[in-house]
Amino acid sequence: MKRFVTIVVLLVLIAAGVYAYRMYTGKVKSLEDADADATVTAIDLVAAFEKDSATANKQYLGKIVAVTGNIKSIEKESGSIVLGEEASMSSVRCSLDTNFVKKIAGLNLGNQITIKGACTGFNADELGLGSDVVLNRCVIPANKN
Repeated sequence: MKRFVTIVVLLVLIAAGVYAYRMYTGKVKSLEDADADATVTAIDLVAAFEKDSATANKQYLGKIVAVTGNIKSIEKESGSIVLGEEASMSSVRCSLDTNFVKKIAGLNLGNQITIKGACTGFNADELGLGSDVVLNRCVIPANKN
């Protein structure tokens, strides 16, 4: 009986080790081929969160969102693109998937672009300096560049 328990414990430890290794070395799946759960303009996405963030969270948070808007700024160091109206302090901040950072070089301020990413939140600014909707793991679809 003691030998059986030892074997079971060893098998559980081996299984846990294999699982931990796979989780540690596993790659996050790219959103490039994923279908968007919602398609919206940058202006409408920001407006939805500013109007009622609780409802917008239910609609967009944790989902893949395709956002179309004008490029407000390009942050090469962080691999981010900011979409929105130049006159507005609020925007959509898109942190690119590392495989798409090189595509920043071909983009220009003011150009309209569609970016697909996972909506991870809304940073509301209480001082009136502008709010940001945050998208992570963003990709630039090849046919909508």
